[in-house]
Amino acid sequence: MPEMLPSVLVVEDSPEDYEATRRALERGGLANPLVHFPTGDEALDYLFPRGRAPHPAAAARPGLILLDLNLPGTDGREVLARLKGDPVMRQVPVVVLTTSRDQRDVTDCYLAGANSYVQKPVDLAGFRAAMETLRGYWLDVVVLPPG
Repeated sequence: MPEMLPSVLVVEDSPEDYEATRRALERGGLANPLVHFPTGDEALDYLFPRGRAPHPAAAARPGLILLDLNLPGTDGREVLARLKGDPVMRQVPVVVLTTSRDQRDVTDCYLAGANSYVQKPVDLAGFRAAMETLRGYWLDVVVLPPG
């Protein structure tokens, strides 16, 4: 039986940015399933069902989380804190993928346990290159904990 690849969870409120991320990852050879939520609240409900039945796609925790900071409702900073405060979820690498260039955000995210902080390039070619590098590093090079 073939080994199931861990999913990549993308928490991104911009449909355009999510679509660009999806296309760039797939163009770069992503074979892992993508799971997308546009809000921090929906991502947390998926990861921490809070007494409800688990989300149908939540068969296993993701292998990687791409997290935007500026989300409606529960923002990416709060999602990051919740993830890294949980003994199981803290093992999942979280890559902050955001437009913020604020040095305080960079510092705060690393202090909160982010594994990487990537500023979204504004041009499409730069964005594709960043996503290909990110995919290659986190899903081909790095050994992730079993999920």
